[in-house]
Amino acid sequence: MIKVLLADDHALLRGSLKQLLEDTGYIQVVAQAGDYSEIIAAIAKHPVDVAILDISMPGKNGVDVVKILKDKKPDIKILMLSMHPEDQYAVRSLKAGASGYLTKNTAPEKLVDAIQVIAAGRKYITPELAESLASHLTEDTDKPLHSSLSDREFETIRMIASGKKLSEIASDMALSPKTVSVYRARILEKMRMKTNGELTKYALENGLI
Repeated sequence: MIKVLLADDHALLRGSLKQLLEDTGYIQVVAQAGDYSEIIAAIAKHPVDVAILDISMPGKNGVDVVKILKDKKPDIKILMLSMHPEDQYAVRSLKAGASGYLTKNTAPEKLVDAIQVIAAGRKYITPELAESLASHLTEDTDKPLHSSLSDREFETIRMIASGKKLSEIASDMALSPKTVSVYRARILEKMRMKTNGELTKYALENGLI
């Protein structure tokens, strides 16, 4: 029996996924979580083989959660399930310690296959993710400017481009406004830009939001 933690802030989605997975007869959803604190509480209380995490979780960015979970429970396998396409977060997720990445429009049978593969200790790589990994590994002088951003900086530029104020970003990322201001300054320097307007234009043109 594969023991699974479902972490997503949408209760209806968790409910439908739980039904889907337990209908297999060999996957058991031992815990559910709607935010970061519930994830930490769940892994402390329940033995978990595979954690299915949404990228956009209240309390902390999903990539950060991956790093924390792998630090606390090195043997736990993590599958990212996200609304964002592979080229935005997949490589970052795998680098952080995840074993696979699927978008939420994936066919249900692929999700079940991914859990089996990951529970067995292997990586689950879709053709889309393989392409993203290949392009990321290729030495290319034309790499996009945002490829140099850290995970936190990448999340910050997406929020800025979405029109959020620094105070809102600080709240969403559980950081101080001063820290977010530092991230913004680093982003502007790395991106060779001067204003939020330039960042927003870049984010839109490169599909970051």
